[in-house]
Amino acid sequence: MEQIRNYFEQLVAISDQDWALFSSKLKKSEYPKKSCLLKVGETESHLSFIAKGAVRLFIPKIENDLTFGFCFQGQFVSAYDSFLSRQPCTYQVETMTQTSLWRISYEDLQFIYANTNIGNTIGRLAAESQFLIKSERELSFLEQTAEERYKALFIKRPNLILEIPLKYIASYVGVTPQALSRIRKRIS
Repeated sequence: MEQIRNYFEQLVAISDQDWALFSSKLKKSEYPKKSCLLKVGETESHLSFIAKGAVRLFIPKIENDLTFGFCFQGQFVSAYDSFLSRQPCTYQVETMTQTSLWRISYEDLQFIYANTNIGNTIGRLAAESQFLIKSERELSFLEQTAEERYKALFIKRPNLILEIPLKYIASYVGVTPQALSRIRKRIS
């Protein structure tokens, strides 16, 4: 839980009283590899902070899923559009490794917003984190080649990328597994 407080305090000071109320609403959850956190058609009810592990966001397909997001230790993860709109999700969220999450429910987060001095700032910081992940991904498709996207992912998370199946990485960078194999061969 200190990991979350440290994350926020890098950006803004949190009083002990506000932290006590906020942390009292957090629930720790442990998930094995390949656990489905949210299925298509379900409404996201949690904003989660990854204490340990890796999570992917994807659109399930009959042959090859379309992976469009990865979240790692020290980041927030959520089907954030569903979380905010209270509408069913059109994609799935799944753990890729053994994963520990600190989770807060939608209702509890609304309570924090209303009853703490720092609540809205915490919400804004979590929303900004989600936005930056999405924005970075979109810009990478506009500005980078698949090879550059692969290299950037490898540079950012070299230890975790080794745990992610290549088919997910290929989908994420927008190529087939065979094309990713050629990219990997070319840059090694």
